[in-house]
Amino acid sequence: MNYHDTVQWLFGQLPMFQRVGSAAYKADLSTTVTLLKELNNPQDHFTAVHIAGTNGKGSVSHMIAAVLQEAGYKTGLYTSPHLKDFRERIRINGAMIPEERVVSFVAKYRTAFQKISPSFFEMTVAMAYEYFQEEKVDFAVLETGMGGRLDSTNICNPALSVVTNIGLDHQQFLGNTLELIAAEKAGIFKENIPVVIGRKQLETNPVFEETARKVKTTITYAEDYVDVKKIHTSKPMELLVDVWVDDLLFLEELKSPVKGNYQLENMATAVQAIVKLKESGKIEINADQIKEGIERTIQYTGLKGRWQVLNTNPLTIADTGHNVDGIKAVVSQIRQMDFRQLHFVLGMVSDKDHDTVLQLLPKGAKYYFCKPDIPRGLEAEKLKEKAEPFELNGMTYSSVTHALASAVNSAHSEDLVFVGGSTFVVAEVI
Repeated sequence: MNYHDTVQWLFGQLPMFQRVGSAAYKADLSTTVTLLKELNNPQDHFTAVHIAGTNGKGSVSHMIAAVLQEAGYKTGLYTSPHLKDFRERIRINGAMIPEERVVSFVAKYRTAFQKISPSFFEMTVAMAYEYFQEEKVDFAVLETGMGGRLDSTNICNPALSVVTNIGLDHQQFLGNTLELIAAEKAGIFKENIPVVIGRKQLETNPVFEETARKVKTTITYAEDYVDVKKIHTSKPMELLVDVWVDDLLFLEELKSPVKGNYQLENMATAVQAIVKLKESGKIEINADQIKEGIERTIQYTGLKGRWQVLNTNPLTIADTGHNVDGIKAVVSQIRQMDFRQLHFVLGMVSDKDHDTVLQLLPKGAKYYFCKPDIPRGLEAEKLKEKAEPFELNGMTYSSVTHALASAVNSAHSEDLVFVGGSTFVVAEVI
């Protein structure tokens, strides 16, 4: 099979949570363990930085990887989901895994896959791990897919565990309270391996601290070390943050590589992760390398879909925020912006708590309802029906691209066009 055929086989033969939802979820790690044993346990041959969290874990993973790369370390990066190309999930120093490596991996282990029956995610993690081992990376930055305790990436040997924040998402799998979800995320803590937590939260701090006590490790809260400065310039905003690294090292006016306000917290979390690696003797790094790495995150890692400007006339922005916390951050930033009329291209997946999200959206916007092109996508007409009780009015469109084209054509130069509601909506327009 060629690359295209191989990827289509992967999507067609193995369940993929992002496409089909709960049918792909597995409630234990036994298959992952069996699969990695078939590969001679590649995870034992590289050092990981493991990141979990409800929101921000992708951005934090990319930032940490960029800083390590800036400091001269050969750095693997595993993230999910991909937006355009499957290979976005697996990178070394920003370069995607070559197509031929994807093809050869599947060809080599296809018989084993049929015997073991791994999920799409399990198989992709295994592919990343073998690639990182074979390429002899210094570090592999690993973003969990969902949760932590039962996530396939949790079979790893981390030098550091990171949790960005906790919100209500994937409640059918992780629990319906912040405390229960935090317990699942804390499942990535390892004995004597330091932990960085991005945000202090009344409900989750005791959960994290009790788990840390049980595994004999320590927690650093990133927000204790950040002094936020938001400098409003032109649209979109320029975001600067001051970060105390230690008593001597101070990063002044560290510039966010991405313009969403929520990235300030993510920057602080990423910087503190690097500091803990430095303090534990895992890396040698200076303030300039930290600053340059953070600011070059997009250049180094290809990070996309986070408050991404698609056009400037009219200003058109896409963001992958899709759960309650993510939408709150998006709406908060939209409200701070100066525009005449908001045109909102909105699509969602079918297995989300739609009402909780819809009630947060601006009522004065013109909505362009659409369905992301995946099996889990919610039909545009059904989304429109769900939105009307919340006074969100607009038209339905046959595709995301059609909805965006209509929004842009309807907008004046001083209007704002926003695209969001689902990662998969954003994937179709960037």
